[in-house]
Amino acid sequence: MQCTKQPSRTRSEELLYIAQRKKVTSLNAKFLGLEGDGDLQFLLAGGDLLKVRSTSWKKTRFFKLQDDCKTLWYESQRTLKSNPAFSIDDISAVRQGRQSEGLQKYTEEQVAPRCFSIIFKGRRKNLDLIASSEEEARRWVTGLEKVITSTKDLDRQQKAEHWIFNCMRKADRNVDDKLSQNELKDLLHFINIGVEDDYAEVLFKKCDTSKSGYLSGEEIERFYDLLTQRPEINVIYSEYARTAGFMSAENLQEFLVQEQREEATLAHAHALIDKYEPDDKVKEKKLLSKDGFLMYLQHPESFMLSPRHASVYQDMSQPLSHYFISSSHNTYLLEDQLKGPSSTEAYIKALLLGCRCLELDCWDGSDGEPVIYHGYTLTSKILFKDAIKAIHEYAFKTSEYPVMLSLENHCNVEQQQVMAQHMRSILGPALLTQPLGDTMPTCFPSPEDLKRRFIIKGKRLNKLEAAFAPEASPVGGDDDVTEDDEAEAEEEEERRKKKKKLKLAKELSDMVVYCKSVPFHGFADARDNLSFYEMSSFKERNALQLAKESASSYIHHNMEKLSRVYPSGSRTDSSNYNPVPFWNAGCQIVALNFQTPCANMSLNQGRFLVNGRNGYVLKPSYLRDAASEFDPVTLTRGPWLKHKTLHVMVISGQQLPKVNTRKTSIVDPVVRVEVYGVPADVAVKQTAYIDNNGFNPAWNQSFTFDVYVPELALVRFVVEDYDSVTDNDFVGQYTLPFSSLQMGYRHVPLLDQTGEPLPSAGLFVHIIVVDA
Repeated sequence: MQCTKQPSRTRSEELLYIAQRKKVTSLNAKFLGLEGDGDLQFLLAGGDLLKVRSTSWKKTRFFKLQDDCKTLWYESQRTLKSNPAFSIDDISAVRQGRQSEGLQKYTEEQVAPRCFSIIFKGRRKNLDLIASSEEEARRWVTGLEKVITSTKDLDRQQKAEHWIFNCMRKADRNVDDKLSQNELKDLLHFINIGVEDDYAEVLFKKCDTSKSGYLSGEEIERFYDLLTQRPEINVIYSEYARTAGFMSAENLQEFLVQEQREEATLAHAHALIDKYEPDDKVKEKKLLSKDGFLMYLQHPESFMLSPRHASVYQDMSQPLSHYFISSSHNTYLLEDQLKGPSSTEAYIKALLLGCRCLELDCWDGSDGEPVIYHGYTLTSKILFKDAIKAIHEYAFKTSEYPVMLSLENHCNVEQQQVMAQHMRSILGPALLTQPLGDTMPTCFPSPEDLKRRFIIKGKRLNKLEAAFAPEASPVGGDDDVTEDDEAEAEEEEERRKKKKKLKLAKELSDMVVYCKSVPFHGFADARDNLSFYEMSSFKERNALQLAKESASSYIHHNMEKLSRVYPSGSRTDSSNYNPVPFWNAGCQIVALNFQTPCANMSLNQGRFLVNGRNGYVLKPSYLRDAASEFDPVTLTRGPWLKHKTLHVMVISGQQLPKVNTRKTSIVDPVVRVEVYGVPADVAVKQTAYIDNNGFNPAWNQSFTFDVYVPELALVRFVVEDYDSVTDNDFVGQYTLPFSSLQMGYRHVPLLDQTGEPLPSAGLFVHIIVVDA
């Protein structure tokens, strides 16, 4: 919503307009639970802030929170410039002080108390700002954080009501608390429903009981009820509401057992009534109304993802090699790998998404300070020490489990020594520089053993055993090129001919403990000659060939040793490969470009959605057991073969966002259900498209899938805007492990391409899993 110049009004009209705006603001503040809050009032009043883009570009802008308490608007002093705005939902974080790269680079230390940054989701650049005083900066930060937190804390029903209410206010162009027939048509467009004029007229007349030619008061409430009714929920509720038109605890228990396939007790049903029934009189009678039933269905614990799997539920005491590990490639990049910007912000975003293995491409910098960038390209550079500082600050905010720093080392010995000094001084005792325990280890420690520790992955001059025999002299023996160069030798032969032999600083070498990088010369050589801590990296093409042709050998290799898979150098746009075949082969570190939103990145998010999103997921037993004969390609009989039949009914959708922001553009939604896993399980089914309705489309279509290896399978729901001429446009998606599905009637919360929730948007489905 933008502030636009209002037409001239009479004095009385202006007073009425101001009173109505205050009423709207008050209602929105009440929605957020911030009615009368001083910090919210500060944001609503607005004020001047200095916007910083460079050393020379610092300009004053007036910022103000709109009456919807959701949109932050700012104006330029240039009268011809359009006035931009952004939603609170677009903000990832607000950071006080000179914490962003821009503020550190373009401002002086003395202004730090007056600085703050708005960090956006996705690829949008930070908004760096300077207030006129330290107190003003504090109030902006505190106020924005309150609004962001309050918005997040709204349940789906509250978010829906808040959104529809503000769409109504937006449609009410003259702010008279009434809706004309034309304004009602605007409202329908705002909420993503396209209807014929005749139907809009019928709907209007149905609500206009006063025959006044506009809707007001109870008539608007009547229209809202028509708009938000969920006939599919009504049918389910009426089937089990057998106690004077309500659900008793016994009725609810029956629903939970029969439909939701839960082992629910009567006490649990009573607890749900106490938690979700909004009407105190109904609650006193220990009954559940239709509104309470809907609130239960729209709470995250009732969503498709099992709440038991949402927190840490797996054994975290097994060796590192027994886990899939969320891993990033070219972590420093915000965009493509040819000319895109490098940024410490990219490391922060990856860590906050639960990534546990970060890549640092290190090169000689000026003034003796090593830098990070994509070598031989036009990508920008960041200081190595700045990256380490950012990693240190954000490493364990999402997960307490260990972070691996994968060093691609192109620096001379002197700058390698500087790298070692920076890591030792910044990371401190959290940096692992020697094996745990007093004796030479024979296998990896566990994630639990390594909580809040940093592990360095890179080249080492000698064997780890030398740490327990100090008198032993350093032994070389590795190719002295970085592993990615070694793997892509055929593509970079000329470059390597010109490249001088790389020497390794002992200070950096000694920091490599459990992840020593070595070339791969076949599974037999690795079995006979490599220690458990010596690991290889595989370019996607080579890894895919091994996963197809030597899957069993690859799986057994990955039981004891770590494997890292990374994208081909030909992916100059930083696109991603499908990670599933590599997980099927037991590869732990399947590195993706976190900066590139795509279907393959959503599979990665789905894999690590569970277990507290801590970045570590325990591999199935047959990928850890040395006696296992599992092969994902041939799929012989064994304990992994647990043939299931998955029944999915796509019932309806709720408040799907527009793809095109034009008012008249309406989504024609189509839903695709996809299963990923071993080759035998891969399947896709699709609904018909619904014409001109992104608000409450109904499909009621059923699909059946055969899933043979459920522990490796992922289920993905994709919503697109159907187009008969061009490719469909992405609307939203949600991916989760097959084994984490909850059965019964479930809502599916939709995410955008970056993995962020789409407020209020979702699907309503019915899920049944049975033994085939």
